[in-house]
Amino acid sequence: MSSAVQIPDLLANSSSALSVAVISPDEQRRNAATVALGECHNVQIREFISYPPGVENVSRMLGNSFDIVFVDLDSNPEYALDLVECICAQGLATPMVYSAQADPGLLVRCMRAGSREYLMSPFDADEVAEALVRASAQRAVARPEKKTGGKLLVFLSAKGGSGVTTLACNYAVSLAQESRQKTLLIDLNLPLGDAAINLGIKAQYSTVGALQNFSRLDANFLSGLLERHSSGLFVLSAPTELASVQTPDDAIDKLLSVARQEFDYVVVDAGQRLDLQHTHLFDECATIYLVTQIGIPELRNSNRLITKLTSEAGPKLEIVINRYDPRAMQIDEKHITRALTRAAEWKIPNNYAAVRQMQNTAISLMEDDSQISRAIQRMTQSVCGKPEPEKKKKFSLFG
Repeated sequence: MSSAVQIPDLLANSSSALSVAVISPDEQRRNAATVALGECHNVQIREFISYPPGVENVSRMLGNSFDIVFVDLDSNPEYALDLVECICAQGLATPMVYSAQADPGLLVRCMRAGSREYLMSPFDADEVAEALVRASAQRAVARPEKKTGGKLLVFLSAKGGSGVTTLACNYAVSLAQESRQKTLLIDLNLPLGDAAINLGIKAQYSTVGALQNFSRLDANFLSGLLERHSSGLFVLSAPTELASVQTPDDAIDKLLSVARQEFDYVVVDAGQRLDLQHTHLFDECATIYLVTQIGIPELRNSNRLITKLTSEAGPKLEIVINRYDPRAMQIDEKHITRALTRAAEWKIPNNYAAVRQMQNTAISLMEDDSQISRAIQRMTQSVCGKPEPEKKKKFSLFG
C-alpha cells in the first residue's frame, strides 16, 4: 500500500475531523490549497477570501474553531508572517504556510514566526497529508478537551455605587495575569455597564448580540463578539448605546454555558442584577463576590442578600468590603460583622485618587504596585491556587 493511502487513513481513524481554515486573497492559490486538502480524509475546510483587516482582528475572524490555519504566503509575505505570529501567540490554531517560492531565508522567518509547516505549491499529496498527520498528533496536546467547565466568578453589588465594576474589571485583569489561562469578563450590568470604558476598550459588539442570538450561540459565534485587553483578558462588553434589553433566563444560561466551555475562568459583572437569581449565575458551581461598603444602607442590603443566598443550596458566597478605611469608620468592626453575619473575606483599601485616575485613563489598577492592587491580587491568587508571597521580614540592628 502506498504512503499516499496510508497517511490519509491515519486521519480517517481520528476521533474527530481536522478543521482547517484556508486564507488567501488569490482565488487560484486558494483553490489549489483547498483541492489538495480535500484529497485527505476526515478534513473539514473553510475558505477565507482575504486576510483579516489588521492582525488585531484575527481572533474575531477565526475564533477558536480551527485546528489548522493554512496561510497563503505569496499574496503578502510580510503581512502573512505577522498573521502567523499572531495566530501562534494567541493559541488560536496550528499555523501553516504555503508558497511557490523555495526561499530558505523566508522559510526560516516563517518557522521563527511560529509556522509548523512550509509547504510548496504545486502541492504534493503525500507532503500535505503528512503535515496534517503531524498536526493531528499535536492537537490532543495543544488543545485538550475540558472535562469540566471553567470557573464562574460573579461580582454582585449590594447597593449602587459600591464600586462593583471597578473591582470586577481589575480582578479579571489580575486573574488573566496570575493564572496565565484563558479568562473572560462578561458585562451583564445592563443596560449601563461600564467595563469597556474602565478597560479602555472600544467594542464593536456587545452582550446584547449574544443574548439576542442565543439560539445559535456557539464558541465560534461568541469569539466573534469579544475584544482582547492588553493583559490577555477577553471582554464581552455591554452596549455602547442605551437600549431596552430583554434578558430571558435561558439566554443567560446559554451564554454562560458556551463561555465556560471555552474559558478557564469566566468573570461576570452582574451589578445589582438580582432579577437573574434563577439563572446559572446563582448555581452552586458559581462563586459570588458580594461587594459592599461600610454604611447603614449598604450593610442593610448586604444582610438581606446574605440571608437569602446562604439559606438556599446555591453558590459559594464571599463578602468584599470595598473602600475600606479603618480610620474613617463610624461603625465598629463588631457591628459590621454582626450585620454581615460573619467576617468579610476580603477588604479592599480606599484610594479615591487611584480609582479616579484609572477611570479617566483606562489604565488598570494592576499596572501599579499599591495596597489596592495587592488586595485584588490576593483574591485572584486564592482562585488560581497560587500561594501568597511571603512578607518580607523586618530586621533591626538592635535585635
